[in-house]
Amino acid sequence: MAGRPLADRMRPETLDEFIGQDHILGEGSLLRRAIEEDTLFSLILWGPPGVGKTTLAQIVAGETKSHFEAFSAVLSGVKEIRAVIEKAKSQRKYHGKRTILFVDEIHRFNKAQQDAFLQHVESGLITLIGATTENPSFEVIAPLLSRVRVMVLKPYTEDELLLILRRAMSDRNRGYGALGLKIEDDALSHIVGTADGDARTLLNNLEASVALATRKDDSQRTITKTVVEKALQKKALQYDKGGEEHYNLISAFHKSLRGSDPDASLYWLGRMLEAGEDPLYVARRMVRFASEDVGNADPQALSVAMSAMQAFHFIGLPEGELALAQAAVYLATAPKSNALYRGYGRVKDAIRTTGTLPVPLHIRNAPTKLMKELGYGEDYKYAHDYADAFVSQDYLPATLTGQTYYSPTDRGYEKTIKQRLDAWKRVKKKTGPT
Repeated sequence: MAGRPLADRMRPETLDEFIGQDHILGEGSLLRRAIEEDTLFSLILWGPPGVGKTTLAQIVAGETKSHFEAFSAVLSGVKEIRAVIEKAKSQRKYHGKRTILFVDEIHRFNKAQQDAFLQHVESGLITLIGATTENPSFEVIAPLLSRVRVMVLKPYTEDELLLILRRAMSDRNRGYGALGLKIEDDALSHIVGTADGDARTLLNNLEASVALATRKDDSQRTITKTVVEKALQKKALQYDKGGEEHYNLISAFHKSLRGSDPDASLYWLGRMLEAGEDPLYVARRMVRFASEDVGNADPQALSVAMSAMQAFHFIGLPEGELALAQAAVYLATAPKSNALYRGYGRVKDAIRTTGTLPVPLHIRNAPTKLMKELGYGEDYKYAHDYADAFVSQDYLPATLTGQTYYSPTDRGYEKTIKQRLDAWKRVKKKTGPT
């Protein structure tokens, strides 16, 4: 054990030892039963680094009665695949065993390499377990993808990481239980927070912290936050994702965006990300901001915010932070309008007040003869039959006719929308509603 990294030593060996991923490994789940009953199907494990993909494959290897083969797509090619196929044929012919093939980083296989074992997955000669950090929809050929189940693994929660960390501290054989080490709560929190849902990073950071702490006298072998900061070379910023500071920082970020201050927006964004905030939480807040505080003053703002979220999904940390920073600056410098937010609020108030008013007959759908006879769709005016594709016509329920909910400003693109709406109002005033 002494020469192996802590992350490798602490790798779970059975399903009962495995922490997390209850959505696919909980009691009675399809995958758990398949592993326990040795009836595994071909599958691809998709998730970020350090969430247990390789560990699950090793658990399968330990519990299956099938022949198990494993190799990395980084180091293997078509020649190695063919050798595995031949071995699988021998196992079935001479030993009556099926073969489970684990391919780590399957997204690195090109089309020809994936084609090489496609027919053998289809025939059942091999049961494929692929592991990937990339979206299989883009990285795995469609014929192969249609023959496997994709299991999505999630980043570990902080509670799950804490369990893993405490297990490593108490395990006398594989962890540090025999060293008599103590660890302070804020040190625990910092190690967990900097792991960002990655168990391997968590254990690597703990290993570095222990190495630094054990250089002291036996009487002082305590892992403090200062020790962790030195070991990780990353200072623990004051931040509690569930506490007041979380809400203070996101409030400061939102108000800086609304106040059109790109410098402050970047600063508060950086404060949150450096402290370990979930980047996708920040991205979701910017998507909301794009509609709430920019709206149609710059319709492109929503696209920018969504693109930033998608870009972060695609490239992750740390490179993905720049996409969030780009969106933050765009939103901060965009023209602002909360007309959409206020208008939708008025609509919800009206619905609560008036209830479920009937749809006017002339704009109802009339797919049957009976509905047409009842007047559904009667006298409806098709806008494209009129000049500029506009015709004066009422679309609201009768009791709400004439109500205005959306009032655009004179800022940004909303100025164009306002001019258009004003022109249509003049047409309505001239021709009268119907």
